[in-house]
Amino acid sequence: MQLIDTHVHLNFENFAPDLDQVAEQWRSAGVVRLVHSCVEPAEFDSIRAIADRFPELSFAVGLHPLDVEKWTPQSAQQILQLAQSDRRVVAIGELGLDFFKSDRQALQEAVFWEQLLIAHQLSLPVIIHCRDAAARMAECLREFKSQHGSIQGVMHCWSGTPEETQWFLDLGFYISFSGIVTFKKAEAVQAAAQMVPSDRLLIETDCPFLAPVPKRGESRNQPAYVRYVAEQVAKLRGMPLEEVATQTTSNACRLFGLSLPAD
Repeated sequence: MQLIDTHVHLNFENFAPDLDQVAEQWRSAGVVRLVHSCVEPAEFDSIRAIADRFPELSFAVGLHPLDVEKWTPQSAQQILQLAQSDRRVVAIGELGLDFFKSDRQALQEAVFWEQLLIAHQLSLPVIIHCRDAAARMAECLREFKSQHGSIQGVMHCWSGTPEETQWFLDLGFYISFSGIVTFKKAEAVQAAAQMVPSDRLLIETDCPFLAPVPKRGESRNQPAYVRYVAEQVAKLRGMPLEEVATQTTSNACRLFGLSLPAD
């Protein structure tokens, strides 16, 4: 069984002491590919260094909505150049809107739009962070589509309702579920996981955050735990685990242009 963790942050300090062991664990769990997200362009060198160590790692470049104060007139060109600098860059992100922790909504929207333009120019998918902003996010993506054409991507670490989920499915996006889907009170997320078409379904850890049940008490999530996300999605959908693994792996390969290792 092959799994792909479509959203990790392995360059965080709490992975530094034992990353080789963490890699052994994800390989033992059947994780054959990982997509490393990027919070800000300054992370690029550290992410690339990790990808040099672990060939199963691909990565993105972008600016997180909670870091928009770091945006400068040169940022768009910097992201564009970094994305073109390494064939292992498979997406722009993570970008998006987060109205839960920030009141800088206008700046977030402007920076989000600039990064959508980069992704469109490079024909790369986007990795979207969306928290307490689903309605405005959908509006922005519809506006972008009407002005520039369709763009592909994933709503990562999805925590929206089935109604909100449908907005992004209608826009052609993939929906990625994290450890949140294993949480007892995450009923809306679990309902969304049941309704997403099989060919738009992805799984992730968003590690080191959001460790899934039964590892929720641990202070650090890790890629090996994406198997627990897959197990919960399979349970919710009434499908064999192997079928969910096969489908989500195929979807990740299609969205991010990944290839699987030979047996």
